[in-house]
Amino acid sequence: MTSDTAVASRSRTTDFIEGARLSIPVVVASAPFGVLFGALAVENGFTVTEAVLMSALIYGGASQMVGIELFGQKVAPWLIVLSIFVVNARHILYSAATGRLIAHWPFLQKAVAFFFLVDPQYAEAERHAEAGKPLTFAWYVGLALPIIGFWIVDTLVGALFGRLVPNLDALGVDFLLPIYFLGLVMGFRSRPFWLPIVLVSAFVSVVAVKTVGSPWHVSIGAAAGILLAAIFQPMPEARR
Repeated sequence: MTSDTAVASRSRTTDFIEGARLSIPVVVASAPFGVLFGALAVENGFTVTEAVLMSALIYGGASQMVGIELFGQKVAPWLIVLSIFVVNARHILYSAATGRLIAHWPFLQKAVAFFFLVDPQYAEAERHAEAGKPLTFAWYVGLALPIIGFWIVDTLVGALFGRLVPNLDALGVDFLLPIYFLGLVMGFRSRPFWLPIVLVSAFVSVVAVKTVGSPWHVSIGAAAGILLAAIFQPMPEARR
């Protein structure tokens, strides 16, 4: 092994470890949500295998919850697909934003990156880039693998043992994930017009959930924030 190869290998290992370290809060915060999903999936007629495969292949968090609720109500398949698409529509924006950071990656690496592009993955990648650090594949995978790995394990635990707990909602442990997401949003508070965008998105989302209902409020609230950001985008001088 040449010295350059050894240095590159050490750099990749360091990046991977740094990404894995950043995944720890995500793993802790998402654990109750994953267990809850596994338990609810079995409760709605899924087998343990089906619940685990849904977490491994769809890997959508909130959209998985929407999916199992609709499956239990015997809704038309096209409506289930549409509902899941609506909840996950924000990932179109995630991929557009992250795509500019990984444009130089090989195609296969980009394909892997977009599969792993869930909410915390996007937020951490943005913060990493804002700090002036290069977004390497090793760092990205180091962050992603523990998150999806424990998400699958949490689903398995919930599917196997969820019935032992009479009322999972009563425990209130699922509050950890919203708190974590609130922390992600707060991490972008230095950006221009952050507060008005957050307030408008929250207000419109609340109105939508009371009028239109779930899961449409997610995309409606996001669209309102995006529209406001587009209208009041900072001038080039302010961005610099």
